[in-house]
Amino acid sequence: MNNKILVTLEFDQIKAQVSQSLSTSQGQAEMQDLAPITDRDRIQKWFAELVEFGNIVQENGPVPLANTADLTEILRRIELDASLASQEFAKIKKVLRLVNETRRFFEHSVNVSFPVLSQTLDKFVDVGYLLGLLQIIDSAGALADTASSHLFSLRQTIKKSDSDVKKILAEILSKSQDHLTENIITIRQGRPVLAVRSDSKNKIPGVVHDMSASGQTFYIEPNRVVTLNNDIAQKRIEEKNEVARILRELAEAIKPHTPDIRQNTWLIGQIDLINAKYRYQLANKATIPTISDHKAIKLYDARHPLIDPKTVVANDFFFDQTLETIVITGPNTGGKTITLKTLGVAQLMAQSGLPILADHGSQVGIFTEIFADIGDEQSIAQSLSTFSSHMTNIVKILGQVDHKSLVLFDELGAGTDPKEGAALAISILDFLKARHAKTLATTHYPELKAYGVETEGVENASMAFDLDNFKPTYRLVQGVPGRSNALEISRRLGLDSSILAEAAGFLTEDEHDVNVMIASLEQKNQYLTTSVANIRILEKENKLLHQDLSKSVETFKRDREKALNEARQEAQDIVKVAIDEADTILKTLQDKSLLKPHEIIEAKHQLGELAPELVDLSKNKVLKKAKAKRGLKPGVEVLVLSYNQRGNLIRLAKDGRWEVQMGLITTKLSEDEFDPIESEEITKKVKTKAVKKTVTAHIQAQLDLRGTRFEEAQKQLDDYLDQALLANLHQITVVHGIGTGVIREMVREYLQRSRHVKSYTYAPQNAGGSGATIVTLK
Repeated sequence: MNNKILVTLEFDQIKAQVSQSLSTSQGQAEMQDLAPITDRDRIQKWFAELVEFGNIVQENGPVPLANTADLTEILRRIELDASLASQEFAKIKKVLRLVNETRRFFEHSVNVSFPVLSQTLDKFVDVGYLLGLLQIIDSAGALADTASSHLFSLRQTIKKSDSDVKKILAEILSKSQDHLTENIITIRQGRPVLAVRSDSKNKIPGVVHDMSASGQTFYIEPNRVVTLNNDIAQKRIEEKNEVARILRELAEAIKPHTPDIRQNTWLIGQIDLINAKYRYQLANKATIPTISDHKAIKLYDARHPLIDPKTVVANDFFFDQTLETIVITGPNTGGKTITLKTLGVAQLMAQSGLPILADHGSQVGIFTEIFADIGDEQSIAQSLSTFSSHMTNIVKILGQVDHKSLVLFDELGAGTDPKEGAALAISILDFLKARHAKTLATTHYPELKAYGVETEGVENASMAFDLDNFKPTYRLVQGVPGRSNALEISRRLGLDSSILAEAAGFLTEDEHDVNVMIASLEQKNQYLTTSVANIRILEKENKLLHQDLSKSVETFKRDREKALNEARQEAQDIVKVAIDEADTILKTLQDKSLLKPHEIIEAKHQLGELAPELVDLSKNKVLKKAKAKRGLKPGVEVLVLSYNQRGNLIRLAKDGRWEVQMGLITTKLSEDEFDPIESEEITKKVKTKAVKKTVTAHIQAQLDLRGTRFEEAQKQLDDYLDQALLANLHQITVVHGIGTGVIREMVREYLQRSRHVKSYTYAPQNAGGSGATIVTLK
C-alpha cells in the first residue's frame, strides 16, 4: 500500500498509541514494521490470535512479559567471533528466561483452547540448555566466581590479599596519625595510599604515587604493602584473562544456537505485539471486525483514534456491496473531513491486524490501495494554486485506481469556478464509478445533491447541524443530502427581516421545495436512527447475557463433572477398603473350611463389582440410548450367560452396567454378559449358546510364565489358580523356565502356602524338567 496514505491518515501516530503497551524491544521492532496488507487469510489469522489471546488472559491472567534488550547486534557479533562483555550475555540470558516463562505460561493455561495461536507458540525452541550455560552470568552481568575453578582460586586469593593490605594500612593509620594530613586510605594510580605530611614523608617509607597541588601532602604506598599490592595486580591481570577466556568459550558454545535465539526473540516480539493490541483494545473499547467478501464496509459507532475520547463523536457507516459512491454534501463546517479520515483509518487498522474503534458487528473490506486527497496541499515551492495542487494529486490517483481501491476525496472540485468545479467533480466520480472503486467524497456544491439522487450506485449523505444551538453535531446522516442553513442562522442572529425576505425571493421554487424535502427526510432519518440505536442496545445486552449464560453453563458442567468424579473416586476408595476387609473375612472363613474355594472366588468377584468407574457422562447417554433400542428396562428377565441362570434387571447403574437380581444374589453385569429372555424359543437358543460358550471357553491346564516380570507372574498365577479351581481341574502345569530361578522360587513358595494345592513336583525331563512344575489340586 502506498506510503502517502499512511502519512495522510497519520497511521504512525496510531501505531504509537498501541506501542505504549509494548514491553520488549522485539515487540517495538515488530510494531515498527507493522503495515496494512491485502492477504485476507493472514489478517483473519491475526484476528483469531487476538481473540484467543484475550480468552487466555481472561482465564489465566496477564502474560509475564518484561523489558528486554535488542539482541540483533549482539548475535551478529557472536557469529563474527567478536568479543562480548559479560553484560551482553546477561541481556541474552534475560531474553531466554522470558522465552521460558512465556512458554510455561501458555503450556499451563487452563479452561481455554487456542488452536490458531498454538501455531505460533509451537515455533518456540527449547532454550533450557542455553540457560544452563548462562547461569554463570548474574542479572547485573557479573561473572560468577564459580565459572571456573581457576577463577574461583584467583578471586579468593585477591580477596585475602586485599584484606591483608587493609589490615596493614589500618595498623599504620592508627600508629602514624601525627604524620598524616588525612586519617583515611585513598587510591592513587590504582594503588591504596596514605596522605602523608611533606615533612614526615621519611617517617613512613614507601613509594610516592602523587603529591597535592600545595606540595604539603605526599600520597605514599607503604613498603609493607607494596609486595602484596604487586601480587594483587598480577592476580587481577590473570583474573581478567581468565574472564576473557570463559566469555570466549561461552560465545563459542552459543554460536551454533544463534538461529534458534533469533527465532525465539522474534516470537517474543509477536506475543508482545498481540498483547499490546489486546491492551489497546480494552483501553479504547475497540473491537475485532469481520472481513467482507465484496468490499462491503459496515461500521457501528466508529470513532477516530486520534481524537480525545471525551469529545469524539461516533458515526455509523453503511457502504454495502451495491453502493459504490457516497457524496457528503453541505457547508464546509461540520466534520466532513474527520468522517473521511475515520473511514480510512478503520480500514488501515483492520488491514494491519489492529482492532478498530467501532462497536461489535462492524465489517471491513480488503483494498489493495487506499487513495486520499485531503486537506490544503498548496505547493509554494512549485508555485501551484490550491486547485492545481489538488488536481495534480487527483490525476495521479485516477491513473492508479482499480476495482480493488478505496478513494477518499475532500472538497472535490473546490478552488475554482463553482459551475466548472461541480461539473468536474461529477465527471471524476463517474470515472471512478465506471472502474467500480469505492469512493467517499465531500463537496459543498449543490449540483452533486441531484447527482446522488439520480445516479444508480451513488448515495447522498450529510453532516447534521443543530439549529437550536447554532453548532454542528458532527454526526453523519446517510441517504439525506446536506442543506444550507444560511438564511435560518442569519435570522436567528438578528439579520434584518427585509434582507432575509429579499434573499428568499431570489431562491427558486424548486430550491425551496428541495430544502423542505431535506428537512422532512432529516426528521424521518433521526427517528429511524434513534430506533435502530435502541435495537442495537438491546442486541448488545442480549449478546452479553448470552455470553454470560454460556460461560455459566460451561462452568456448571465442569464443576459437576469434577464433583461427580470426586464422588466416584471416594466411592472407589470406600469400596476398596471394604473389599480388603471382606477379603480378610473370607480368608478367615476359608481357613476354617466354612466355604468351598469356588464360592470364595465368586464372592470376591461380586465384591469387586461394587467399585464404580470414572466415566464421561456423555458416553453414558450413548449407552442408555443403545440399551433403549434393545428394549432393556428394569423388570426384564434375562439369562446370565456365565452362570446359565435366570435373573431380572433392577436398574441401570451410572457406569453403564445393569444391576441383575439372581435369587438372593445381586451383581453388576455389562450388556454382553446377559441376554433378554423374550420367548421360550429364544431362551432355548440362549441356553444352547451359553453351553457352547462354557465348552469353548474352558480353561487350559497349563500356565506359561516365561518372560513375565515378577509382580505380573505372581498375579497371573493367583488368577489362574482361582480359574482352575472354578473349572474343577485336578492337575495343572506351571511353566516357569529355569533362567535365574526367581520365578521358579516364587511359584514354589506360592504353591507351598496355598491350601488348595495337594502336592506339586517338577515335570519329567522329557516334559520340561525343573523348568515346569506339575500341581495337583484338592
